[in-house]
Formats: sequence, structure tokens, C-alpha cells
Amino acid sequence: MKILLANFTKMVNDSGGLAKVTSAFANEMASRGHDVSILYSDESHGDFFYPVKEAIHCYNLKDNADGSHIKFPLYLKAVREMLRAVGKRPARTVNSWFEEHYLLNNVKYYLNIIKPDIIISYQPAASKLLLCDAGTDIPVITMSHGDPEDYFHIYPVKEIPALPKSAVCQVLMPSFEAHIKNHLPDTKTITIGNAIPQFDFSADLASYKEQYKIIFVGRLTKNHKRPHLLIQAFIKLAAKYPDWIVELWGAKDRVTYYKELKYMIKSAGLQERVLIMGSTDNVPEKLREADIFAFPSAFEGFGMALAEGMSVGLPSLGYKSCPAVNELIKNGETGFLCDDGVEPLAQALDKLMGDKELRIQMGKAAKADMAQFAPEKIWNQWEDLMKKVVVNN
Repeated sequence: MKILLANFTKMVNDSGGLAKVTSAFANEMASRGHDVSILYSDESHGDFFYPVKEAIHCYNLKDNADGSHIKFPLYLKAVREMLRAVGKRPARTVNSWFEEHYLLNNVKYYLNIIKPDIIISYQPAASKLLLCDAGTDIPVITMSHGDPEDYFHIYPVKEIPALPKSAVCQVLMPSFEAHIKNHLPDTKTITIGNAIPQFDFSADLASYKEQYKIIFVGRLTKNHKRPHLLIQAFIKLAAKYPDWIVELWGAKDRVTYYKELKYMIKSAGLQERVLIMGSTDNVPEKLREADIFAFPSAFEGFGMALAEGMSVGLPSLGYKSCPAVNELIKNGETGFLCDDGVEPLAQALDKLMGDKELRIQMGKAAKADMAQFAPEKIWNQWEDLMKKVVVNN
């Protein structure tokens, strides 16, 4: 098959999850013998942060046929920033307007060059350009990288018609299919999760240790990942469990929030036991050294860090109210799901910190459960779906 991956955002020097998934998808399908192209949209030129095979064709949507390059106008950036204060949807609408008026001709141009059998669209904005604006009759599968309920609240209204026009809309968790169907009953949907490494090692939960470890992995964001809740919960238990520490791995977000975390730790006198470690390029090794994975997010589209922690064999904690997390963690089997807030999290931590056998049992169950996301299985599902869509088109 000739497969086009339409990720209409940046790829050059981008270490984000979307770029990572794009490169992984392209490399896997190329290794399976498919002719793969990537159409991305970047004001920069150069190598991708996540390398792709030489056989993969890469086209920058902002590069014109005459060699000139399209840049996002300064006046639109100013308008977008003003509208951002009003809400996410108005700001996103500026991006959509730019793509429709500045990039549409290039979409048509590159479609004519690539001539794919099928297109995997990485965002509704790309699907809108392809299906509604360019009017392509090439089948498009629209990917979801989060909870698609957001489409109907913060995405531009003009992007919504692209969903029922898609050959199928892929979501990451089973419950997310209903989030599309509730708004667009006739839209075809399918659940395919993210590919999660199946590690040939497990965290050592059985050995006696002088120091046990709770680990958090994720960007230090106040309203999203919320590591302050873990710190506050641990403060309640620190005296009871003097042989436990917390490690927070992830990049800083806002300086003010980072200072809040540091002050919280210092005020509790736990500078030696609650450690903000920064970023790492070896997450699996850090997970391997831990005993519990804590993930107090308010919302998630999937929770890659959580899934990797479970794949290493760590019992995990999260909130019942958090989408995706409340499906990845099986309450009482692979970890605990608790009510939102500091006290419920502290109570759940207490159960695991005080019971090694329970940690071992849940860790084994977590590792086994993550086998459903083994890369080979996930890529097979994608390949089977694409073949079916092409045949039925």
C-alpha cells in the first residue's frame, strides 16, 4: 500500500509524543514493505528528532513548489494570542483559518505527487483540509490522541464535519468511541491503543531494600499532571514510612509552579526524600528501580508513562475521574483508583506502601495486562484496518 501519514504539525527537532508516534508508525509500516510518506507542517527545516528510515518520503506542507516557504503571519499570531484569552476554540480557529487559506493549495499539490492509497490523519484539522476543503476521495482514517469529547468543546466547529466523512475514526480507549457516537451517531469508530514496549525485565518488588521508591513520570504541570497532589499525599505518610522516597521525573512547565513544588517539599522538611529529578532519556531504567507508580493526572488521552510503568511491573495509582487512566488501571487488580483529592490518594498509597505482597501481586498483574498493547499486536491492528478500508473503498 501507499500510505500517507498526514501530521499537519511540526516534526523537525520535536521531541513530543505526536512526533514520536508519527515516526514509529512510519518506520514500522516501511519495515513491513509499504510505501510510506509523511506530510507535515513545519516552519523549520532539518532532521526529525525521531529518525525515520531512508525509504520514507517526507514533505513539508509549508514548502511551495517554487522553493519558497510559508510562514505563519505575525498578525495572525497576534490575533491568536488575543483570542487565547477568550478560550481554546477561538484560538484554534485562527490556526484552522490559516491552514485553509495558506496551505490548501499545497495539500492538493502534494496529494497529486504522493497519490496514496490511504491517508492516516493525525488531527481533525488535517482531516478537514483533506476531506472538506481539498475534497479528496482517498480514504482517510482520523486518529485521536486524546479524549475525542474535546472535539465538540474546544476544537473549531468547521473541523467536526470531517469526522463522519472519515472512513473511520480511531480512538485510544473503548469508552472514547461513545464520546464520538453521542454527537455523531453515524460516524464509524474503532479502538486501537498505543504501542507499549514489552520489557524483558521487571521492577524488583520482592527484595528487601533500605529505601523503597514511589515514582512519577510526566511534565510538571499544575492543572494536568498535578504532581503536587502526590507530594501532599506523601507528606501525610512520610513519618509512618521512613524508608520510602518519592522521585518526580519530567520537564518543568511554569517556573512559578516549580517553585511552589520546591517550597512545599522544603516546608515539610522532605528535601532528601521528595526529589525533583528533571528529564531523563532512560525512563525504563528509572521505572525499573521503583516500587510504586503514582499518576495523579486530571485528564489523559492514554497515559503512555503510566502504561510503561505497568509494563515494567509496577502497581499503579490514579484517580477514578481521570479518563484513560480509569481504564488502564484495573482497580484492586493492577493498582488502585481513588476519588480525587489528597486524602484518598494518601489512603491508596498507604495500602501499597504497607503491603509488599500486594505490590508484588498487582505488579505482576499489571505487566501481564499491558501485553494487550504489545507493539506487534497494535501494528497488526493498524495494518489490518488499512487493508480493510482500502479494499472497501
